[in-house]
Amino acid sequence: MLAVIVVVAAVAGGGLWSLQRRLIYLPDKRLPSIDTVLPGWRSVHFESSDGLTLGGWFHLPRPAAPVVIVFNGNAGNRAGRTTLGARFADAGFGVLLFDYRGYGDNPGHPTEAGLALDARAASGFVVRTSPGHPVVYFGESLGAAVAIELATDRPPAALILRSPFTSLPDAAAVHYPFIPVRAMLWDEYPSIDRIGVVDAPVLIVAGESDRIVPAGQSRRLYEAAPEPKDLLIIAGADHNDAELTAGATVIDHIEAFLAAQLAD
Repeated sequence: MLAVIVVVAAVAGGGLWSLQRRLIYLPDKRLPSIDTVLPGWRSVHFESSDGLTLGGWFHLPRPAAPVVIVFNGNAGNRAGRTTLGARFADAGFGVLLFDYRGYGDNPGHPTEAGLALDARAASGFVVRTSPGHPVVYFGESLGAAVAIELATDRPPAALILRSPFTSLPDAAAVHYPFIPVRAMLWDEYPSIDRIGVVDAPVLIVAGESDRIVPAGQSRRLYEAAPEPKDLLIIAGADHNDAELTAGATVIDHIEAFLAAQLAD
């Protein structure tokens, strides 16, 4: 019986090792017409430093308002963030919804290093398109890790993290407790090691009942972040609940946070 268990564990571990990026990154290639989901927005393209053309949807900011770059989680594409984007736009913010390599209509295959290049391309596009406007990073789940990495190199006016994990191995260990994921993962996203050097105000938003990224990991990240910082816990909210992803409480808190931080 022990031998059977060892063999099954080895086969399962080998399969997870070889297919891990297919398990981590869950892109959707289907995109609706921008006019049907975000009328008045612009379809835009920009190039990564390794030569990939990336697509996005962009809404110009009101005078002096910030521009929010939305860094998506690991599933779907920018079409799944239209409610969030529209609510930011209603608040007067500029908004860039974009897809990483391999997502939406973009070429390539997602990796940690690749997403870091894509984040820099998105940041460069916003700086060129909206000079003089404060730039805010909004990262959700995996996208929070992408935003944190970018913030260590290109500090934003503010960094907003929704359901962030401490690291990808920490998050994976929650779901695969009997597999040595810490020794297996190619992409690690060590946010807990990076957040301390971020030179920007940080707001962390988490769901109290998040079954994908436990709220305890988001709290640990908050504790490691430098001041000024703020923490919003949405009672009873799971990872993909509408109240957490783009609910009125979250949007109102973000508006108040940015008003206070950007006024300084």
